[in-house]
Amino acid sequence: MIILAILIVLLALIGASFLFMQQKQFGKDPYGEKLERVRQSFNYRDGAFQNPMPTDTMLKDTSYLKLIWESFNKPASVRPPKPLPSIKTDLKNINDEKPVIVWFGHSSYLIKSKGFTILVDPVINGRASPVSFFGKPFSGSDVYSLNDFPSIDLVLLTHDHYDHLHYESIQQLAGKVKYFCTSLGVASHLEHWGVASEKITELDWWETKSITPDVELTAAPARHFSGRTFKRGTTLWSAFILNLHGHKLFLGGDSGYGRHFNEIGSKYGPFDIAILECGQYGKSWPYIHMLPEETVTAAKDIGAKVLLPVHWAKFELAFHDWDDSIKRVTKSASENNQLITTPLIGEPVILGSSYPNKNWWVLNLKD
Repeated sequence: MIILAILIVLLALIGASFLFMQQKQFGKDPYGEKLERVRQSFNYRDGAFQNPMPTDTMLKDTSYLKLIWESFNKPASVRPPKPLPSIKTDLKNINDEKPVIVWFGHSSYLIKSKGFTILVDPVINGRASPVSFFGKPFSGSDVYSLNDFPSIDLVLLTHDHYDHLHYESIQQLAGKVKYFCTSLGVASHLEHWGVASEKITELDWWETKSITPDVELTAAPARHFSGRTFKRGTTLWSAFILNLHGHKLFLGGDSGYGRHFNEIGSKYGPFDIAILECGQYGKSWPYIHMLPEETVTAAKDIGAKVLLPVHWAKFELAFHDWDDSIKRVTKSASENNQLITTPLIGEPVILGSSYPNKNWWVLNLKD
């Protein structure tokens, strides 16, 4: 009877797990014609997309039990000690004669130029996770809602991880946005969530799409991985090169450091600005996220006039102090003569005109 009871419990757990994984926020992997296009990609081998160089997601000697323990026993310093400061910009009435970038924490930001509006990796409100006990935003980092946004011409999605592709945000945007552009394979998630297929363009690395005569996107290699369930590599991860009304922007997505930055710089550089990740690194996963010092090196490799560091100040997805990445990246930029801009959440960056650089993360704990 004891064995039978254990078997029943195990079957119940398996059944509950299966039902949980059927929820819509987990998305849908490519199938049918979309899967055939994925299989034809030069970057797809052995049933998954591959990085431009050998890349372990985790070091081979990583203890997963230790990682799980550390995940539930993080130090208090992974979160800010008080609500983060921010600026509530009127997004609907920005002067966009020059390209304007407004960052919303982590990797979500708005780009507006001459009446054309782009929203990148929108996780505007909500958690960077499919479960309620993980991925909560920092207090003060989620002051914007989608109601604050102007009409969006283009949503750009670099890859399908939860901190970049947010189910609830896409649901709200599905019927309002004119166009979606993303990495190869990600369209299956979007269609599963109600985005019309005719609105979506998928790009493989080095493919280019002209959105308008003055707005052009090229997908570029990144060193990362993908997946919203236990299966990885069914969709591609990318950086994007944006030509916008005569300006050139590098939108980095997620990437570990590698020789691909030199290749991108040789083919497409220099750039007016590079928006590159600088946070959520860890000693157990050194190849899929850059250290802050590597972020500066990558900016130099691609020929960035200005570096805007992102992928920090909203979620605790690693074990380092919440402000460690910004302290290290600004120090390295100063040492390497790399111009850097560090706006508050919601503070506009204006190409060629305004590059905020206050050390706003030094919080006054007496207030």
